[in-house]
Amino acid sequence: MPCWTIGRMKIAPPGANVLSRANVRSFSHVRRSPCGTLEWMAANLVPAAVPVADVAQQRGVRECLQWFTREKQWINEIHLELCRIPAPTFLEQPRAEWMAAQFRAFGWKSQIDRAGNVVAFLNEKSRGPYVAVTAHLDTVLAPRSNDDVTVGGDGKFHGPGVSDNGSGLASLLAIARAIKAAPEIEGRHAEPVLIGNVGEEGEGNLTGMRWLCKSDLAREIAAFLVIDGAATDHITTRGLGSRRFEITFTGPGGHSWSDYGIGNPVHALGRAVAYFSETKLNGGPRSSFNVGLIDGGTSINSIPALARAKVDIRSESNEKMEELVGLLNVAVERAQEQENQRATGGRVAAKVKEIGARPAAELNEQTPVLSYVRAVDAYLGIRSRLDCSSTDANIPLALGIPAVSIGSGGQGGGAHTLKEWYNPEGRDLGLKRIFLTLSLLLRDPETGRPAA
Repeated sequence: MPCWTIGRMKIAPPGANVLSRANVRSFSHVRRSPCGTLEWMAANLVPAAVPVADVAQQRGVRECLQWFTREKQWINEIHLELCRIPAPTFLEQPRAEWMAAQFRAFGWKSQIDRAGNVVAFLNEKSRGPYVAVTAHLDTVLAPRSNDDVTVGGDGKFHGPGVSDNGSGLASLLAIARAIKAAPEIEGRHAEPVLIGNVGEEGEGNLTGMRWLCKSDLAREIAAFLVIDGAATDHITTRGLGSRRFEITFTGPGGHSWSDYGIGNPVHALGRAVAYFSETKLNGGPRSSFNVGLIDGGTSINSIPALARAKVDIRSESNEKMEELVGLLNVAVERAQEQENQRATGGRVAAKVKEIGARPAAELNEQTPVLSYVRAVDAYLGIRSRLDCSSTDANIPLALGIPAVSIGSGGQGGGAHTLKEWYNPEGRDLGLKRIFLTLSLLLRDPETGRPAA
């Protein structure tokens, strides 16, 4: 069973269980650089050996590139159609089934795995190695009716998930149809596999990508191109880590007058939040924390029996996240102790439960996939930067599998809100960027040169 090495440390193979807390912590040795630094790249930094122009002139590739421009209207229509199929996190099945049917209609062999991911192979004879192009199926908000997804007079799309990640899914469908409409790509040494994965948003905790990366298929995937959102101005090579917790305080509950003096879970939770919010984040590595949800109690004149909060901790460093988790536990213990010291009756209990973890990780800048994207950007005249973000790429990066996350083209905004929008103008440039990078990887996943 193969394993990968980053620096002097070995990373578990794709078959390892990446869901456990212990494995998340084991990613702490992966080298990182500050997420706050945006590194702009000039064209003259591109390795001269990457043959983008030669690849772009091959008949099969050239006709696909032309198809993206010629079929703009079809791409827009299929984009709007898929966005009108609700796919909130954990409820992606209707959209997954629709995507699988589209792939089959284009001539691809598609299936839905046990996690709910849609996996499409070029044909029945496809064998690894593969280059995976992925986009997540789920959205934070979902349309309640077709009327929630609209097109404005200026051509912009409006509605939940039209940019994040309707634009990414539309890219998969466009690539699938273009490849089947053009002659076979010459010199191919690997096969494309197109994947619409579940569980990227919120408490989905990258469920779909975790499943993929511990499946047998992952052992045959040479690299991941993760398509997430719009724009072409970034290359995400650093995975921003996050850990999420639910804090729960419980007590006997009672009447606000006759039972006054018993431990109050809301009071204890309030203290815990206040104590943790006093944490200072001075210097690097860049980190953050947020208490995003609080609930508890039944009425104004009842002492609640339960109070809960959800906490999000993020950092470019796994070690820093572990430090902040320790401080969160100290705050909860301190708040519980203080409330119970104050109480004259029933006491409160506290529990801290981890509900999500995304490892921080980084792509080695010398890896071929980054050279390919940079070379393609130079060829297309795209000025891009390296950045750090939390995406599906976190999981393969943490396992040592080359992965980058890039946009689908066009422009988008208002993600995760009811005012989300997407402008498809210039989308074809993003599609050409994705496809040329894919074409280089298909020639040879390691060097980008034709197979011998």
